[in-house]
Amino acid sequence: MATDIIIATTNKGKIKEFKQLFEGNERVIKSLLDYPHIMDIPEDGHTFHENAAIKAETLAGILNCTVIADDSGLEVDALNGAPGIYSARYAGEQKNDAANIEKLLKELEGTPEEKRTARFVCVIAVAQPGEETIYFKGQFDGIITSQPQGEKGFGYDPIFYIPELGQTAAEISSNEKNARSHRGKAIQELLKYKNLFNL
Repeated sequence: MATDIIIATTNKGKIKEFKQLFEGNERVIKSLLDYPHIMDIPEDGHTFHENAAIKAETLAGILNCTVIADDSGLEVDALNGAPGIYSARYAGEQKNDAANIEKLLKELEGTPEEKRTARFVCVIAVAQPGEETIYFKGQFDGIITSQPQGEKGFGYDPIFYIPELGQTAAEISSNEKNARSHRGKAIQELLKYKNLFNL
């Protein structure tokens, strides 16, 4: 019998992307929105790997099943890799996308385009009760624009320019984004681990 896939997030944008990327695998995708009784899990790690593992391992223990958790963020070279693991809360604990973008653009004022290089990084942790946690990583390279462009996507997508497409991540289709994105690449690596879900 096929088991559910539990995604350790309440972020609706992430949930939508995971469902699209797992489409066709005949699994029910559940998230923390399906478990409102579970409190927020503190992400107090110092790396993407640590934060992903904290979420996956904690939930695997609570739910006694396989759990997939990701930690992802934006690394900007001119800011020495910031906001990094603090991407979602860069402008404050309220996780406001517009405020995060505004703060980032302000910090990059006067920085020439050739020095605005950046990447989205995603680390997925897969935790199973009694098993060693497995990790998968993906990276998505681009340049930070001087102002938001596009209405699609979420997070920093409107200021993440993809040179080879001439568009931001908020201007391309979800299918094109999934094929190129950090999360899409990490999930494709995960799906190669066929024994995990008997794919």
